[in-house]
Amino acid sequence: MLLDTASLYFRAYYGVPDSVRAPDGTPVNAVRGLLDFIARLVQDHHPDDLVACMDADWRPQWRVDLIPSYKAHRVAQETAAGPDVEETPDTLAPQVPVIEQVLDAVGIARVGVAGYEADDVIGTLAGQSTGPVDIVTGDRDLYQLVDDAREARVLYPVKGVGNLQITDEAALREKYGVDGRGYVDLALLRGDPSDGLPGVPGIGEKTAARLLETFGDLAGIMAAVLNPASKLTPSQRKKLYEARPYLAVAPQVVRVASDVPLPPFDPALPSEPRHPAALDELAARWGLGGSLQRLLSALQTPGC
Repeated sequence: MLLDTASLYFRAYYGVPDSVRAPDGTPVNAVRGLLDFIARLVQDHHPDDLVACMDADWRPQWRVDLIPSYKAHRVAQETAAGPDVEETPDTLAPQVPVIEQVLDAVGIARVGVAGYEADDVIGTLAGQSTGPVDIVTGDRDLYQLVDDAREARVLYPVKGVGNLQITDEAALREKYGVDGRGYVDLALLRGDPSDGLPGVPGIGEKTAARLLETFGDLAGIMAAVLNPASKLTPSQRKKLYEARPYLAVAPQVVRVASDVPLPPFDPALPSEPRHPAALDELAARWGLGGSLQRLLSALQTPGC
């Protein structure tokens, strides 16, 4: 099980009231919400291994170099040495180090690599896996990793993690008309304002899906642009032709990396805390209470 950790703690932050606070009054709603999420995932799905994948760089420069607008609207402060500071709610940012400390004390693997997003870590781990992979994320970008042959699927939280939309190739085809591999082409054609990806003006999701159904993939579509006999409408041909500079680089930006140089780590779920004394101190300082106990109970359950 691979967790898109930032996606989940953002959801926890907005889903758990900020009245959930530590003894000193500091909000810990994202911390406790994430612990409850992980407890429920372990309890319901019994993964052998679980990795909390982290954004060591939420806006890698190599993606920005290709498409300067990539996540530009989410930059709170530019940093010369990088990475830039992401716009984050004032009461969430201080909770992220606490989340990291708690995961480390529990013994849950936490992996982030400089210059890469959590999506890239997930893509690399999914590609290396020899068994079934469940990717837990609220980010549809990771639909590109869905692969029935490799038993890779996405568990998309609809409401918390007790109600997960299980996304396999059949679900993708039903909703988008593409499989996991085709989702990259669909996403870059339609664009994604939340990531600063412009897409092809005038080509929405339904049109993109129809083009992919007709021509197979982006390469097939661009070959059709240059073929006067193809079944593109004059308007579609013009839009796609004018978008060639964007379409030449967008696949490298939208496609998650599969070759991230990962550090050594142990993905096995612990049955006991790795650093119990440190965990006790964190629990007392931040008032983790029932959320931490539920996670520890789930980890101690046979088969989890």
